[in-house]
Amino acid sequence: MLKEFKAFAMRGNVIDMAIGIVIGGAFGVIIKSLVDDILMPILGLLLGNADFTNLFIVLREGTLAGPYSTLALAKEAGAVTVNYGLFINAVVSFIIVAFAIFLLVRSINRMHQKEEIPPAEPTTKACPYCFSKIPIQATRCANCTSDL
Repeated sequence: MLKEFKAFAMRGNVIDMAIGIVIGGAFGVIIKSLVDDILMPILGLLLGNADFTNLFIVLREGTLAGPYSTLALAKEAGAVTVNYGLFINAVVSFIIVAFAIFLLVRSINRMHQKEEIPPAEPTTKACPYCFSKIPIQATRCANCTSDL
């Protein structure tokens, strides 16, 4: 059983998939940092100093009565909240990741299109009388002797 597992794990597809998952996880961390630390502060500044991480709705107050100025204070008080600001951050992160993957797939598709070799010119044609294959420059069919 160990030998079969080793054979399975050493296949090219499994190793490629594992590498893709590790790189994808690292890419996700980078995109999250890009969104949380660069894009959202700029977007918040453009929208009037809005901090998207602190946009939430209190469903039930915690042990300390609100209002809560930050999400961290609401969580500390034990309040039940709907964190729509964090959801907005997640949506922006997803859109950026999806766009990056789209650009990657698009560039890979373009590389594959350049590698394609155009089909070779045909060297034979079909005789219109007996439908056998004859050289394209032939003026008489070798099978039925018809003039072409």
